[in-house]
Amino acid sequence: MGRPRTNDDTVRERLVACATEMLAIRPRESLTVRALATAAGTSTTAVYSLFGGKDGLIGEVRNRAVAGLFQNVSAVPTSDDPLADLYALAAAYRRWGCEHRHLYTVLFGGVQSFDPSGPVGTSDPIRPLLAAIDHALAESVLAGDVTFIALSIWVTLHGLVTLELAGALDAATAETTFRSTIQATLRGWTTPAVFSSLRHADTAP
Repeated sequence: MGRPRTNDDTVRERLVACATEMLAIRPRESLTVRALATAAGTSTTAVYSLFGGKDGLIGEVRNRAVAGLFQNVSAVPTSDDPLADLYALAAAYRRWGCEHRHLYTVLFGGVQSFDPSGPVGTSDPIRPLLAAIDHALAESVLAGDVTFIALSIWVTLHGLVTLELAGALDAATAETTFRSTIQATLRGWTTPAVFSSLRHADTAP
């Protein structure tokens, strides 16, 4: 009988899945090649042959998280309403986080350092948000620095999604809180004219 294959797609996906779950609940330093291989039901050789080692496997998990979030937010269509577009992006971010909680935790939970002031790559999940903010600034809907606005929106989103994933908010509360908080955050960056019109709409009978 020949030796079992250690480098096929099934083993690769099993290693990625196990690494994703383990990284979401354990410190990176506690993970070993042996622990990862044992969890995936394979050998340590497979980790090295498929990913070059533990760091390569962790990098693959993070790359999949980045690609998944980018694909999700990039699929949000644009419209003539910049505020509606920004809200739709926020909703897409939240939806991806809730549907991929382990990947979300790996991406933003400290396994890899996250530098919000770093360079923006072509497939960076923040790029669609920056584009939507630029559109809102060009249409005189928002006022301010694009980076500060993006960070404000992301910090708000991250806090909401993190609390929801932790179970601190029940479904109804999470939905209501998301809607009101994101709208308030966006409204806070609007130009005086837009802010006034939004407040007038809120108080209209």
